[in-house]
Amino acid sequence: MQKPIAALTVLLCLTFAGSTLWVPDFGGFDAEQFPIPQDNPPVQPAGYAFAIWGLIYSWLLLGMIYGLWRRAEDPAWHAMRLPLCVSLAVGSVWLPVAVLSPVWAAVLIWVMLIPALIALFRAPNHDTGWALAPVGLYAGWLSAASCVALGLVAAGYGYISAEAAAFLFVFLALVIASAVQSQLGRAPSYGLAAIWALVAIVVQNIDSNPTVAALAGGGALALLRPVWKAARPA
Repeated sequence: MQKPIAALTVLLCLTFAGSTLWVPDFGGFDAEQFPIPQDNPPVQPAGYAFAIWGLIYSWLLLGMIYGLWRRAEDPAWHAMRLPLCVSLAVGSVWLPVAVLSPVWAAVLIWVMLIPALIALFRAPNHDTGWALAPVGLYAGWLSAASCVALGLVAAGYGYISAEAAAFLFVFLALVIASAVQSQLGRAPSYGLAAIWALVAIVVQNIDSNPTVAALAGGGALALLRPVWKAARPA
């Protein structure tokens, strides 16, 4: 049963990456999708940060192809693949949902995140560049993006101000990323993806919301320590 799951993982990587054909150049929710338009929201990273998806798609696909080729019957890979398949299946429909409903997109990205984190903790220690590292990058970006989505919905529907949403959900992203990276003790790609998002939030806010930029920048610096420790296991 392990080899069919390995093949399914590759297929879902393809459908996940292929979803960009339906929604090309996605750079975040449209401002007008919310009752209170979110023009330049402080919780959202600068647009260039979304380019990380190209690396995530390609690295995951290459890694899972390698796994099918060389590790189809490996129990450690199999344990990782099962939750990863759940995350990728949801991710395959996320972009079309996101252009229709930011609320449902916010729900679905958390549904993607949870099994992605389970897959990360189950990822094998061997074949790091093919399994642990790409899954770490994927889960790290999702950890930040899921908090950004909640912040946009909270501000866009008027529950709190845009700046308060930025403070609250940037802090939540930092807490999640710090806890996961410290507990995991490996896969520095996870923390680096979160740092990438935080630095892009600094860029987004450096002129307009310097206090939000300071929080994101301080969070990025704080993550460097667990990332460094993960890169140098004892």
